Amino acid sequence: MAYMQLTEIERYQIFSLKEADFTQCLIATSLNRAHQRLAGN
Repeated sequence: MAYMQLTEIERYQIFSLKEADFTQCLIATSLNRAHQRLAGN
C-alpha cells in the first residue's frame, strides 16, 4: 500500500474529533484511513 500524507483538512478533522472524545478507530473509519495511520497525529 502506498503511503499518502494526511491533508491539512484531515488533520483538522482528526483534532476536532479527538477533542470530541472520538476513538482512534472511529476517527479512522470516518476518514477512510487505517487507524494505525492516525497514531502520530
